[in-house]
Amino acid sequence: MRALSANLFAVLLLCALASVFYVWSALENRLERHKRGFSVPDGGSFHQGPSEDLSAKTFRALLAVPVAQRQNSAGRSKAQNLTTPFGFVGSRDYHVNGDDERSAQREGPVNLGYPVDDGIFWSNWLEDLLPVRFTEGYAEAWRSKARTSAVVKLEPGCGRISNQLATFADGTKACVRYGINADQVQGETLTYYLASLLGITNLPPLVLSQLNGDSAQWLTVRTRVNNLQWNDRAIVSLTEWISNLTGVITPAPLRQESSGLLPALRCFENKTTAELLELMQWSDLVVFDYLTANFDRLVSNLFSLQWDPHVMERDTNNLLKTPHGDLVFIDNEAGLVHGFRVLNMWEKYHHSVLSSVCVFRKRTMQRVAELHRRRDSRQRLLDLYRDSEPLSQELGFLSDEHAAVLQDRIDQLHKHIMQCKEKYDQP
Repeated sequence: MRALSANLFAVLLLCALASVFYVWSALENRLERHKRGFSVPDGGSFHQGPSEDLSAKTFRALLAVPVAQRQNSAGRSKAQNLTTPFGFVGSRDYHVNGDDERSAQREGPVNLGYPVDDGIFWSNWLEDLLPVRFTEGYAEAWRSKARTSAVVKLEPGCGRISNQLATFADGTKACVRYGINADQVQGETLTYYLASLLGITNLPPLVLSQLNGDSAQWLTVRTRVNNLQWNDRAIVSLTEWISNLTGVITPAPLRQESSGLLPALRCFENKTTAELLELMQWSDLVVFDYLTANFDRLVSNLFSLQWDPHVMERDTNNLLKTPHGDLVFIDNEAGLVHGFRVLNMWEKYHHSVLSSVCVFRKRTMQRVAELHRRRDSRQRLLDLYRDSEPLSQELGFLSDEHAAVLQDRIDQLHKHIMQCKEKYDQP
């Protein structure tokens, strides 16, 4: 009887803790959205404050690393399309190539043919309408400026309270992510460079910076840094702050009641070109989050369905959209490092989401096929990371175990693509 009582008490305690995490997740998420400006039809903006509905879009508690793991990691060393840059570096506005030329073609019904070729790939004409979002030239110019610009203000506005919204001397802004520990900064950074390897350009530019007491970059906000109790030698990530963005709801083909985003369905017939372009980006997002094991987006929505049946009817966490319909993948701290550490907890949900998609961008899948064939994802990611980021040595790289997990996920994704092709690419 005592054993039964003890077990019942343990279950009740776990339920209580889950409830606390659930509500805290909601408050964190709404804090970020309160600080981020959202566009309205008249071209202005408003700040979305907390509403009475505190239902969380995701279950983010597992971003918090257990104390023992934080202590173990504390002792280690903190250790494409090329174009000419345009606009001015660090602009708060969102820039892409060819928006004016493509905007008219995006609206209205599809009139250039069926949107799927070769059974499982988005048609070339549709891919040609989707511009490069953050071009390599633009990203390189922004990174160069962000590494040397003085930070003159730090304030809440980028998610959890350990992160801050930074204002540079010229008035432009960036999200500073201190993270619960260095692994989250490392995960977000390596996720950014993996996106570059895959040719996925939906992630805002990112650089690393060290909170060095002698650094001129942080001198003006030194008191604020001290008040935040940030480690004086910690490495943080800076990502470009993009204004004039709106939330994104999971499209119908990817919701729990749907059969999935499959080429055999007639779900494309009544879609506008703009809707098809958004679905194309969602297919990239599913692939990308599977490879990085990022559970803090669509996967956590799927997990949350067990207590919140309406979670997919609200904005997806860590995903925003420009006025032109281009998706922006933000806040990728759960990717790679931490995502791989808790993979067993989330893998069935990752598998479920990936299994729901059998239409892919050909250009992305060509990169995946190459990484599968050459089996050199670790070395190629490491080379790009070291060549692009001066602080790569201090922050460190994937462990051998996690590098092997990445290669295995590339192989599993390639296998899934081949299975889709075998099923749907009928002569």
